[in-house]
Amino acid sequence: MEFIDTHAHLYDEAFDKDRDEVINRYREAGGTELICVAFDMDSIPRAIALAEKYWFIYASVGVHPHDAGDVPPDYLDLLADFARHPKVVALGEMGLDYYRDLSPREIQRNVFVEQLNLAKESGKPIIIHDRDAHGDLLDILRREGVGDAGGVMHCFSGSWEMARECMEMGLYISLAGPVTFKNARKAKEVAVNVPLDRLLIETDCPYLAPEPRRGMRNEPAYVKYVAACIAELRGITPSELAAVAGANAKRLFNLN
Repeated sequence: MEFIDTHAHLYDEAFDKDRDEVINRYREAGGTELICVAFDMDSIPRAIALAEKYWFIYASVGVHPHDAGDVPPDYLDLLADFARHPKVVALGEMGLDYYRDLSPREIQRNVFVEQLNLAKESGKPIIIHDRDAHGDLLDILRREGVGDAGGVMHCFSGSWEMARECMEMGLYISLAGPVTFKNARKAKEVAVNVPLDRLLIETDCPYLAPEPRRGMRNEPAYVKYVAACIAELRGITPSELAAVAGANAKRLFNLN
């Protein structure tokens, strides 16, 4: 089975002691390409450095809603410069997070809109984070649009009805470890119904390890468990699911 983890934070300190081994395990398990997603101004250079070191790793640059309140005045200019790097394939992760509220909600919304507009200017797809903010996030997307390059709802946690609206706007739906949890009713409903040509898979590592690794540090190789779970729900083989999701990732992120 070959697969692509479309959302990993490999620069995280959780991997400081064995990062190269983690990356090797991903390749040995069948991982082809990988998107290393930054979440603040400090993580961007680390994500890009990994993309420069490994030919099969690509980077995404953006500001997570947790960090929206700490952006420097010139952050958009800095993001625009980073986005020109040849291994940067997307803007994000960006969005809204009303679960932890680590940045004021108005600032979250403003920084999200600013990054959406930058993505349109750069021609890059977007990676969207949404936690407990479905209504406001959809309102922004309806008003602002997502741009011709499209994007993805990462680690999707909304309803099937929300997923359908997001896809109508040009977004892919990405599922992560929570779809494997026994009580994940909404995620499983989405997994069964989303058209295969709009589906991505991810780990969001080092967070949200899937069954049977739940509670442990997550790592890119574990995306195979996500693929296996969705494949079982849909009545196809994990290899078939991973192949389709991988083709979608290559198309969305223009991976060569």
